[in-house]
Amino acid sequence: MTRALLVIDVQREYFDGALPITHPAGHLESILSVMDTASAAGVPTAVIRHHQADPESPIFRLHSDMWQLHDEVEKRPRDVLIDKQFPGSFTGTGLSDWLQEVGADTISIVGYMTHMCCDTTARQAFHRGLKVEFLSDATGTLTVENEAGKATAEQLQESILVAQQMFISEVLPSAAWKERL
Repeated sequence: MTRALLVIDVQREYFDGALPITHPAGHLESILSVMDTASAAGVPTAVIRHHQADPESPIFRLHSDMWQLHDEVEKRPRDVLIDKQFPGSFTGTGLSDWLQEVGADTISIVGYMTHMCCDTTARQAFHRGLKVEFLSDATGTLTVENEAGKATAEQLQESILVAQQMFISEVLPSAAWKERL
C-alpha cells in the first residue's frame, strides 16, 4: 500500500470568515499533527485549496484574505498545492495525475468540511478504485441551517462518518492512522 495525504481546504474562511468550523474539538491540532507525522514518514502530501468561480463571491474569493491557507498549514511541508473550484478535489484538477506520479493507491483525508468537500473527494476516490482512509478527528464541520432543515455539527459529522464507513472509506482516528506509518 502506498498512501498520500490530502489536506483539504484548511483555509482562513473556516477560522476567521463566514464558516467557522466548530466540531470536533481539536480538529486543527489533529490536522497539523497528521501533517507533521506524514512529513516525517515521507508520505506524499497534497494541500488542496478552494475558490469560488464567481470573482465577487462573498466566500472563498480567489486571492482574498479568507481564501488563504491557514498560516500553520501554509508553513508545513507539502509536495503539491492543488487549487479547485468544486467540492470534489478530483474535478478539474491534476490530483489524479499527481496520485499516479507518486504511485498512491490509498488516500488519507483530513480537512474541511466533513460533509462537503471531504465526503465528495472520498466518493470520487472510491469511484477511481482508490482505498480511502477518512480521519475522523482531523476533519471538521459546523452547524448548518437552510431551507431543507437544520443539522448540528455533531449530527453532520456523525452521519457522514457512518455513511463513509458503511461502504466507501475506512474511518479511523488520527492516532490509529499514525500507528500505521
